Amino acid sequence: MKAVKVFEAGGPEVLKITEVPIPKVKPGWSLVKIKGFGINHSEIFTRDGLSPSVKFPRILGIECVGTIEESTSDKFSKGEKIISIMGEMGRAFDGSYAEYVLLPNEQIYPVKTELSWEDLAAIPETYYTAFESLKALQIKDDDTILVRSGASGVGVAFLRLIKAKNKSQRVVASVRSLSKRDKLIELGYDDVVEDKDSVLQTTEIFDKSLELVGPTTLKDTFEHIKNGIVCDTGLLGGKWDLEGFEPVGDIPNGSYLTAIHSGDVDYNRILEMIDYIEDNSVEVKPAKIYSLDEIADAHRYLESSNGFGKVIVMNKN
Repeated sequence: MKAVKVFEAGGPEVLKITEVPIPKVKPGWSLVKIKGFGINHSEIFTRDGLSPSVKFPRILGIECVGTIEESTSDKFSKGEKIISIMGEMGRAFDGSYAEYVLLPNEQIYPVKTELSWEDLAAIPETYYTAFESLKALQIKDDDTILVRSGASGVGVAFLRLIKAKNKSQRVVASVRSLSKRDKLIELGYDDVVEDKDSVLQTTEIFDKSLELVGPTTLKDTFEHIKNGIVCDTGLLGGKWDLEGFEPVGDIPNGSYLTAIHSGDVDYNRILEMIDYIEDNSVEVKPAKIYSLDEIADAHRYLESSNGFGKVIVMNKN
């Protein structure tokens, strides 16, 4: 089968198209024929050598959609439509940057949906993260919401989930470059503000904030929250840890900090998310679609200043 293998840390050029054997099924695992998968910033971090637990060579990829090809479990049937997210896929064992992937049975989630393969491929990691964040923020109809890094895949998904149900909800995006302003307003944001040197260029106060930049901007985000909730979900700022954060002083009285780790996957919540998307006609169309041979270009686009929305790769099989 065709797969993308990383033999050493580096830029997009280290993503090597190779031919490798199709994995053989072993007890407790199933072989999945991959229809498509999303590209995630965490995979870029790993490619750059910033994931200490990951040893190269490795086939990256922390999510996929596809069909059951062969299984050791009587819970699955050949051809059944599935999605898979996280676990140690693409980290402790080879992931989804390939035509087939061998996955632990407990990490495989059958779904029944009429969504196209392209739309379904845009959902797993990105929309699950956005949906869990939406739940954590306990949003009310009159809340004003800040999305820190609003042009990111999760930011766009979060906006679509909210606006599909309540078009009047005020949602503001922060971006590093206002060149994306018109595109974001067209997408549905009510306003766009600049995130300059990790400082938000606005005096507006919000009720809720989805923090996707992470530790780099978290303290500044709380400067714009009153009696509200900040959900720390992303690490787009490149920092994993928050140094010098003192909760008593840095979280304003009456406000709250929560967090979402997409690695904590709940199958029932996945099914709830799919129902929410279909019941509310949420647009889940990916921003960019690449082929497996174009994987390096997909990485370059996502980490460029032009990167916008969800980027996916589709197989021809």
